[in-house]
Formats: sequence, structure tokens, C-alpha cells
Amino acid sequence: MLERNSGIPLDLGWVNRSCVNDQAVKGRIQDLLSSRLIHADHQAEWLARSIQCIDLTTLAGDDCPSNVARLCSKAANPLSDDLANALHIKRGQLTTGAVCVYPARIADACRGIERLGANIPVASVATGFPTGQTSLKIRLEEIEFAVQSGAKEIDIVINRELALAQKWGELYNELVKMRQACGESHMKSILAVGELCNLTNIYKASLVAMMAGSDFIKTSTGKETVNATLPIGLVMCRAIRAYNRKTGFKVGFKPAGGIRTSKDVLQWMTLMKEELGDDYLTPDLFRIGASALLTDIERNLANHADGGYFLAEEMPMA
Repeated sequence: MLERNSGIPLDLGWVNRSCVNDQAVKGRIQDLLSSRLIHADHQAEWLARSIQCIDLTTLAGDDCPSNVARLCSKAANPLSDDLANALHIKRGQLTTGAVCVYPARIADACRGIERLGANIPVASVATGFPTGQTSLKIRLEEIEFAVQSGAKEIDIVINRELALAQKWGELYNELVKMRQACGESHMKSILAVGELCNLTNIYKASLVAMMAGSDFIKTSTGKETVNATLPIGLVMCRAIRAYNRKTGFKVGFKPAGGIRTSKDVLQWMTLMKEELGDDYLTPDLFRIGASALLTDIERNLANHADGGYFLAEEMPMA
């Protein structure tokens, strides 16, 4: 059982002296993509493994009980019975890491998971997602509502204004209050990296979020112009590694936004293994925020199993 990140007092000296070498980041990513590829013989195994790290998500304006129930069913049985049998996966053995919905749909998701008898946490976005442009009082109340409704994981958004103005003390204090509002539920802090201007700001925001007690740091809401990219992921992974070395706490990582293909997820898993180790290829420490990714993974696994390649609209979630 992993020890939860309890946070530490804000270390402004550490934050302020942090600086990212952009060219070194670029060079490291080029090395990963050119010399650290997963062999074709092992890709199916890695893709099946990646499913358990997906936060299967719906964040649409027309979400309703029926499409949330469908999402839960897919999360509990992500592969068709025929495909699961071909891969020697027993029914119920493989699930996604969580289902993620808006606060108003948490109760629907909890009922859907309970009806299926599955052991899958319900996650919810909160704090004025995706912009965070509401008062702190309202943001905290939304967290409390999500927790009371049954969410075990809360994806909060940080105040980008404070990060851009380098007001790290104020940002830390807000996040500590959010951590307290989450109670026993895990807090995933969304940095909205596409709005933080540069890699150094992303590194600093990552440190502050972890110091405040975040259980995961997450790249994006998926609504920004720039979402999860490998250079950004590398910077956040290095922040996670530095925080672990200093405090002993392991903080999880969640890339989100723009991860749509099997090739994408294999690259992200390679990054996690190379930078943080095998522990970070489990749902306790690695999640992928995605809605369409599972369909592409299932198509590729079907191709591996029987040589057929289905159209996307032929897959169950299409």
C-alpha cells in the first residue's frame, strides 16, 4: 500500500531557484523516441496493461444517466468477450483505472459501478473546471459536494493567475485548503500546462502542487490549446522524482488531452518506465485522461489477436 503524500511546508527557495533547460528536455525526448521503443512482440501486452491506467471520461454538456451507465459498463468490461478470451483475460479481471464525470453525474456513476459489482473508483472534476474562474469558496464547496456524492478522486484545477504571477505562496495556500476539502478522496491537481507559458513555470507549479499534498499532478483539462506533450510530461516527471528524493513520497502522474492512439500511449508508458520506473506503470501512480483512446487500443488488440482491424464505429463505445 502506497503511503499517501501528506505534503510539506512550502519551500520557496526550492521553487524559486528551479529552472528548466529547454534544449536538454528536447534532446531527452528525441532519445526516448529513437532508442527506447517497445518491441512489436510486446506491444499487445503493454496496451492491455495500459487499459488499467485509463480514467475513462465523459465531460460533455449532454451527459445523462444513460450515457454514464454505458461508460461504467465499458470501464468494467473494456474489451469484448471474444477479444478478452483470445487474450486469455477473464471477465472482470481487467478494468479501467476510474470513470471520470462532472459532479452532477457522480451519483449516476456510483450507481452504475455498484450495479455492475465492479471495484472502480469514481473520479470527478471540480473547482470550476476547466477554467477555475470562480471564488475559492465556491470551488471548495464543489469539492465537498463531489466527495459527499461519492467521488473517491477529485481532479481540481489550479489558479493559473497565481502561477503566472509567481504568487506561489497564495497558490500553495489555496491547494492546501482544497486538499483538506478532499478528505480521504485523492486529489489530482490539474496544472493546465498550456496556459503556464514555459517549462520552468510548469516545473515550479508541479512542486507547489505536490508540497500542498496532491496525490497526482495532471497536465491538462483537455480544453486548452496545448495539452499533454512528451516534453511537458518529462518536466513533470522530473519534478515528481525530485520531490520523492526529498520527501520520500511518491506522487502520481496523469497526462490528459490529446492522447488518442495506441502509439501515443506506448510513448507515454515508455517515458514513465524510463524516468520513474516500473512502479509508475500501475494505476496507483499513473493515469491517462482519455475518452477515445480505449477504442483505438481495442482495435489494435483485435488486430493482434486475429489479424482483423475493425473500424472505430464497429467498437462498442463508438
